[in-house]
Amino acid sequence: MTSLDDILKSRRDTRHFTTDEVPDEVIQKALQAGHWAPSVGLTDATRYYIIKSDEVKCAIKNLFLDYNKKAEELTDNPEQKELYKSLKLEAIEEAPIGLIIAYDRSVLNQFTIGTIGSNEAVKFSSVCAAQNIWLSLTEQGYGMGWVSILNYFQFKKILDLPENIEPLGYFCIGKPATNYGNQPMLQQLHWKQKSETADCKEINKIHPINISDFDLKPSSKVENKTDFNTLLQEKIDSKTKPVGSLGTLETLAFQMASIFETLNPKIINPNIVVFAADHGIANHGVSDYPQDVTRQMVNNFMEGGAAINVFCKQNNIELSIVDSGVNYDFPTNAKLINAKIAKGTQSFLHVPAMSETELNLCFEKGKSIVENIAKTGSNCIGFGEMGIGNTSTASVLMSLLTGFSIEDCVGKGTGINDEKLLNKQNILKKAIGNYSGQAELKQQIAHFGGFEIIQMAGGMLTAYENKMVILVDGFICSVAYLIASKINPDIKRNAIFCHCSAEKAHQKLLDYLGAKPILNLDLRLGEGTGCAVAFPILKSAEAFLNEMASFESAGVSRK
Repeated sequence: MTSLDDILKSRRDTRHFTTDEVPDEVIQKALQAGHWAPSVGLTDATRYYIIKSDEVKCAIKNLFLDYNKKAEELTDNPEQKELYKSLKLEAIEEAPIGLIIAYDRSVLNQFTIGTIGSNEAVKFSSVCAAQNIWLSLTEQGYGMGWVSILNYFQFKKILDLPENIEPLGYFCIGKPATNYGNQPMLQQLHWKQKSETADCKEINKIHPINISDFDLKPSSKVENKTDFNTLLQEKIDSKTKPVGSLGTLETLAFQMASIFETLNPKIINPNIVVFAADHGIANHGVSDYPQDVTRQMVNNFMEGGAAINVFCKQNNIELSIVDSGVNYDFPTNAKLINAKIAKGTQSFLHVPAMSETELNLCFEKGKSIVENIAKTGSNCIGFGEMGIGNTSTASVLMSLLTGFSIEDCVGKGTGINDEKLLNKQNILKKAIGNYSGQAELKQQIAHFGGFEIIQMAGGMLTAYENKMVILVDGFICSVAYLIASKINPDIKRNAIFCHCSAEKAHQKLLDYLGAKPILNLDLRLGEGTGCAVAFPILKSAEAFLNEMASFESAGVSRK
């Protein structure tokens, strides 16, 4: 095995190439090696695209330069920043051959052995293929360099890759101009030292998982507050205005005062929580966007560049980001709350989206997140979400829990066209038809739920128990509220529906819930943006109740 060891040790992530051409037979031999790699469930999902065009290489190089600029700003260490700028991290235009190694996620449209624990196994198979290609090229005297500093959404668009094709990255292939002193280039340039040996530990002890069974029966009792309600209504009616002339503001003022149990309600430390997760159903083409956009948007939230960041900053609202189950490993020091259940749900077209244990864990995580926010003194919490494919999940849940047809519950989500809308309806109708479980809430939401949706439901129930105002955003958050209200109908006393979204089914759901939204602005973004935009109206309700003069104090005669 000496020769194999030599190949393994000499393989390099190559960034410097000679001008020598790469013979076709070299590429074909390397691709055959890739094809011999392990493939989960024998899916053969790996796809290859050869790039020789200078025009295409130039476009990809520009994508790299744009994202690399962003990468430079991720460190505040001046020395590290300068060293990073000096690194050569690609050879897109210099390398004779470009190769895109990708995987076809449409294989997940059918039952696939080995993907139930994680559908990432399809991606991992393609990574194995990439390694085989790398080793084959090394054995033949050639090299390869992996370029992953790209906006993958734009990368797919400019190359016109099919929606179901997900690239691992762009790979530069050619004759190496150097072996970097027989060591990794980043080590040679003193960026980082590679460890000498593998990090391996033996595990010889089992640790039990203690997840309590979430109680779906409400424990709280609503007290009769007739005297308080009378005093509160009198305070509202005694303001220097005709009775009822402030319309919805009066309703909001009454509701907030009732929740806080005071005639002088004050919103303290408002917090909007955005729960993010991925959905297995997204692999079936129900969205216009690839699943990776969930991860990209979470990064955008953390960097302060999303709409919800802007609106929270405008209104002095704390923003919390939760990883409920994004198909990505964020750094451990990322500015988010780690409540990851798994890397996305399973596709409920074939199997339950989550297990009963995962369902209970979702409720537990949602509860814990809101309890911790309540401990900061916050008495007002907004719920937002992010997750490619979650309108499909929400549509199915709405249909099952309300009895409406799936056609009445399905909308265009992120903006799909009519053809895709019909396909989306058909897929979801098939998924419901495939369901053979019980018509019980717990079984239904486990089979069709989303990690972020169930965590929001658990969080809303906990916010009610903590006497917090609950701000409900758009369609998906309203479905989370629907679940919570099936568990505890009294939650309605604390819920404020911030807007009616442009998503087709939202108005129908609001009517079913007997909810009157504050705004109707044709919003359909999610993220909790409706909560943030509606927040100043709550502050106006608070202000008039606490600061507006009464007829008596102003010396104004009543009618």
